[in-house]
Amino acid sequence: MQGYEQKLLEHVAGTRFEDLDSAAIKACKTFIFDSIGVGISGSRLPLAASLLETASNWGGAQDGAVATVWGSGLKLPVPSAAMVNAYQIHNQEFDCVHEHAVVHPMAVILSAILADAEARQVSGAELMLAVVLAVDVATILGMSADQPMRFFRPGTAGCIGAAAGLARLRGYSKEKILQAMSIAYSQTGGTMQAHREGVAVLPMQAAFNARNAVTAADMAGFGLVGPGQFLSGEFGYFSIMESAGNAPEAFALLGREWQIGRISHKPFPTGRAAHGTLDALMQLQAQHGFSAADIDSVSIEAPPLVRRLVDRPVLPSMGVNYAKLCIGYVAATLLLTGDVGVADFDEAPLADAHRLSLAERIRMRPSACDDPNALAPQAVTVRLHSGVEYHKEMLAILGHPDSPLGRERQTEKFIRCLASARYPMDSDAAHRILTQVDQLDRLACVTQLTELLTPELQLDHAIC
Repeated sequence: MQGYEQKLLEHVAGTRFEDLDSAAIKACKTFIFDSIGVGISGSRLPLAASLLETASNWGGAQDGAVATVWGSGLKLPVPSAAMVNAYQIHNQEFDCVHEHAVVHPMAVILSAILADAEARQVSGAELMLAVVLAVDVATILGMSADQPMRFFRPGTAGCIGAAAGLARLRGYSKEKILQAMSIAYSQTGGTMQAHREGVAVLPMQAAFNARNAVTAADMAGFGLVGPGQFLSGEFGYFSIMESAGNAPEAFALLGREWQIGRISHKPFPTGRAAHGTLDALMQLQAQHGFSAADIDSVSIEAPPLVRRLVDRPVLPSMGVNYAKLCIGYVAATLLLTGDVGVADFDEAPLADAHRLSLAERIRMRPSACDDPNALAPQAVTVRLHSGVEYHKEMLAILGHPDSPLGRERQTEKFIRCLASARYPMDSDAAHRILTQVDQLDRLACVTQLTELLTPELQLDHAIC
């Protein structure tokens, strides 16, 4: 029987664009534009500007192959561009997630692969195939686990997946594809401690691993050799970083189900673990017409992973990353304002006494589900001051493939993301980008897309 490393290799090396079905192609385009949107929006944060300035000091556009930093009008060497874009994708907790794998696949994967594709001036179809294969690798690794996360899976699995996609994009031999994944494992990192504490380095772990994926592919290209059993060896990924109790079932999906089609949208810029509560509260308010002032308490029943990720006490002085993962704060925001947006984590809202007071009355407790990697089902009960209670059970949460976000709402999110950027981009710019993504499989060169990812006044036209 083939080892797990060989199974990934055969899938990555042997799949052609013609093997992708229409659903996979559609999903790939959808999550490319969604990720671009949240990445451009992510430029609004001060730390994004600081990272861009720092990365610019490491080397600029005159130093070899370069790629666009989205929303900035600047180009950097591919590893640095990938790093900044990955940080911008993940820094507001607004990027898509594969719920079964518990992996945000596109932060690391798209930032690395699109930067490399731009520098190499490849076609849109080549980009899409690399992205689909990278997502398969990352999510199959995530679905293999049967134990709670200790390492930051979007970074670790994402890095190995991105390296595989990069190697395929570059036309590497089977041996070099294998080495790219192995070298990626040899330098991947990031733990759940940053998530536990809700500190600012959390999204930077996606950035580190996007850069690492590019360097892994570069090193495989010049012949560096990594461990052959980087997954299954005594000190391999399935021993050190993750468990592999579900690996037989996960790996059996290779070539049978494209995981790009199993990704969930995030309608709100907060941890996906909080989305079940937000979706339920929206539905209950719409159905019963109560206001935030009517609420005595909110009780949420959730699986272990949800509680682990977002069940944290509201604090009078919370950092942005902490607040995004605080169920009380995000639920109170939705109940008071009717939505949760990127500006709800700015300084003034975080100090809003009404939000903090309501957040104190929102509690989470264990559900009957004991799956350590499940984000659903969840159940929400709202108790009013009158004593009336309303209850909602959530099996499929808004944005999940079984409860999809329609194209209208996808587009609305994209336009709002671009408008929120450090250098805002208008709806005309948004529709130009969407038009190029919609025909991405027919683009002769991806620079026809990437040249649009900067503010118009700073546009630096690429030539294929």
